[in-house]
Amino acid sequence: MVAAPDQATAPLNAGAVLTKATIKAAERLGLSQKVLSNVIGLSESVVSRMKSADYVLDGGKPFELAVLFVRLYRSLDAIVAGDEAAARAWMKSDNLALRGSPVELIQKIQGLFHVVQYLDTRRAPV
Repeated sequence: MVAAPDQATAPLNAGAVLTKATIKAAERLGLSQKVLSNVIGLSESVVSRMKSADYVLDGGKPFELAVLFVRLYRSLDAIVAGDEAAARAWMKSDNLALRGSPVELIQKIQGLFHVVQYLDTRRAPV
């Protein structure tokens, strides 16, 4: 019989998993710490601490933005079938439908949300 996870550790585990996923997604997309800090609304020094596992996202706005960012990564990764070079190129290229390059757009909340919506519609056409 498997014991249910302790309620007190569940949020910590979710934060640790999301922190690690956020860092991995940024690395695979070729984003700098500066860009990631703009995307999730934290300072570059905090992002550096996230990278070295000295800081864990624990809720609030940065947590929510990181969830959206990881969702963006997962959608894009599915579209390009895991081709990291294609994903990086897409992020940096100007996109007429989005009216800008995704890497620039996602540094603002509205842009991040718009890019996620765009990828979701491309990933699962009706």
